[in-house]
Amino acid sequence: MDETAIATLKVPRERIGAIIGKGGETKRRLEDLGLSDLRIDSSTGEVTVIQRNDPIRSRQVVSVIQAISRGFSPERAISLLNDDFFLHVISLKDYAKPGSRRMNEIRARIIGSSGKTRRIIEDLTDTYISVYGDTVSIIGDYVSLEYSVRAVSMILGGRKHRTVYQYLEKSSRELKFRKIEEGFK
Repeated sequence: MDETAIATLKVPRERIGAIIGKGGETKRRLEDLGLSDLRIDSSTGEVTVIQRNDPIRSRQVVSVIQAISRGFSPERAISLLNDDFFLHVISLKDYAKPGSRRMNEIRARIIGSSGKTRRIIEDLTDTYISVYGDTVSIIGDYVSLEYSVRAVSMILGGRKHRTVYQYLEKSSRELKFRKIEEGFK
């Protein structure tokens, strides 16, 4: 059988362990569920996804690897193997210089005190959010992503947390209705 490399991703070396998992468990699970083979070079941080059968499934594995490399747990990242879920990455470099005090402030505003802001956005939009390095990444169905990205963008734009929470509370009924309309759970 021909091996086709779908993609080679550069993963932060501190996230390689999360991709491999204890005793290689996560890697094997990704290979089984994603109908792909993973070649991992721990020294360089390169992860190559090899298509075994289904090219679409292999592309989804690429998204899972990207999500894990952006700080998501493998359990949350694996939700991207569902055809209805997508990964959206927002670069914080558009808002502050990497390593600057402002960058730290932005990350802190998105996370909130004890993770409160991130948790509220996740709960009210049915998404997962990871703030890692110079990015904010969001996993969800396309309807939920729209609301979650809007809420994060509002924070990045300097809006008060109260204003963002009000937007989310006001929009939650609309979000639920749209999800029913679109056939999401």
